[in-house]
Amino acid sequence: MGSSEESEARLRLPQLKLDELLEELQARLDAARGTRDRVHSLLEAVLSVGRELELEQALRSIVEAAAVLVDAEYAALGVIGPDGKRLSAFHTVGVSAEEIARIGPYPEGHGILGELIRKPEPLRLAKISEHPASYGFPPNHPPMNTFLGVPIRVRDQVFGNLYLTEKRGGAQFDEEDVSVTSTLAVAAGVAIDNARLYEESRLRERWLRASAEITHSLMSGSERMEVLGLIAEGAREITGAALAVVAVPMEDTGSLTVELAIGRDAEAHRGLVVPVDESLIGQAFANAAPVISPDVSHDTRVSAGPPRFSGLGPAAAVPIGTGDGVRGVVLLVRESGRAAFSEKETELLQGFAAQAAIAMELAARRQDAEEIAVLKDRDRIARDLHDLAIQRLFATGMTLQSAGRFIEHEEASERVRRAVDDLDETIKIIRSTIFGLRSREGAAGSGLRARVVRIVGETAPVLGFTPSVRMEGLVDTDVPKGVADHVVAVLSEALTNIARHAHAGRADVVLTTAGRDVRLTVADDGVGIPPDGRRSGLRNMAERARQFGGELEVSSPPEGGTTLVWHARIPQD
Repeated sequence: MGSSEESEARLRLPQLKLDELLEELQARLDAARGTRDRVHSLLEAVLSVGRELELEQALRSIVEAAAVLVDAEYAALGVIGPDGKRLSAFHTVGVSAEEIARIGPYPEGHGILGELIRKPEPLRLAKISEHPASYGFPPNHPPMNTFLGVPIRVRDQVFGNLYLTEKRGGAQFDEEDVSVTSTLAVAAGVAIDNARLYEESRLRERWLRASAEITHSLMSGSERMEVLGLIAEGAREITGAALAVVAVPMEDTGSLTVELAIGRDAEAHRGLVVPVDESLIGQAFANAAPVISPDVSHDTRVSAGPPRFSGLGPAAAVPIGTGDGVRGVVLLVRESGRAAFSEKETELLQGFAAQAAIAMELAARRQDAEEIAVLKDRDRIARDLHDLAIQRLFATGMTLQSAGRFIEHEEASERVRRAVDDLDETIKIIRSTIFGLRSREGAAGSGLRARVVRIVGETAPVLGFTPSVRMEGLVDTDVPKGVADHVVAVLSEALTNIARHAHAGRADVVLTTAGRDVRLTVADDGVGIPPDGRRSGLRNMAERARQFGGELEVSSPPEGGTTLVWHARIPQD
């Protein structure tokens, strides 16, 4: 009996060892199969990430691949902003659009997310709330405990971080998860770099096409305003700006005027006059270099005037031209909440503006050549009129005058004298025409625009502030000198009255013309006109308006101050 049991035990022992060996082998096979499947999944993730050339889609693909690779319920990719301290973009997986709307704004990089920004190295946590840097979650945020964070580097610079939470099945993230996620992060860095290069090449191509269009338009003889419109619209479309403004210098005034505005609230900008000193656009013009503003709606360098950047944020003012050849400034403004203009964007924008300036310079030289040709032709015509027409008319007159002495018939003699007088008048008319042909344009800065800006500049020290100025229409062309003199006189009187009596802190000047009339509006936020105040100045302004079939209106808006509107009709030839 004893020997039988011993024999059976000896037979059972190898069987147990064989079972253990088989189980261990199966475990190793399962582990190998799992590793093989994991490696296969990693390779698939790397391939899927590498296929994308659009940057936004590449980032989305990276987040989705990471979530699948480590079996995480939630995943996100935070892009670090230019300051290196905050997140400028946040791409998520696992949270619906409705949940995102309830949670509120995307995180900026506080708490655990900021920990990876400060220390760009893998971080694995069993419970987020137990970490010293834990910042807590906003209301309506889904609960999260387990956490894995891995930085993404692009060319040795940290681009952003991968954040993974809540491994499915209640498991913890392990070292293998860290390893495969770090490997994916390396592939993601390459994919992001490729997408950036692709995006940059496409952007350069768009800038080149826009430059070619502007050059072609200028060389084919397009109007200046049409070309400025191409510059503004091209820059606005390529940069994704909501507003584009083009300002050009006003001769002999030290100011810039907005000749063209396209996009959001463009009407509030057209015709606006801004000083070169201490203004956002003026700095770009004076320094011949781009000027960036993270939020133009709160920028102290924005010139005086009514609010005109509501709902707008990041801005870039770029000179059109370089050095002493700056021909103007293009201002681009994005909607509030959009990304600020990067150094690369402003570099490309400046190159585009410089090429546009060269094209404008060539067109100006061509126009000068055409004007010189016209002037030479006018000189030739004037010379021919003087040397040929006048001399022949004068000789004819002398002949008739001599012949008149031999005419005895009184009526015939009188007709000859009248003919001689007519010839004298004709000679005077031709001489006047010759003088007109040979005359040149008046002195620079004598136009109504320049005169208005000078008046405003001269009264600024007395007022204690610089009024905002906006002019619309062909002010210099459509308003004749006689009417322009009255406009200047009324403006000077209105600003002087504000300085003496209004105790104002702001004044706005608007001058507009549509060709048939001219309208000057001067508004201030002062104490208004007292009932018993002197009215002689207002009577003089009203009389000036009546001389041209116009009128003067003075009102006090509900918000306070005084609004003066002077209107006059322009005489038609």
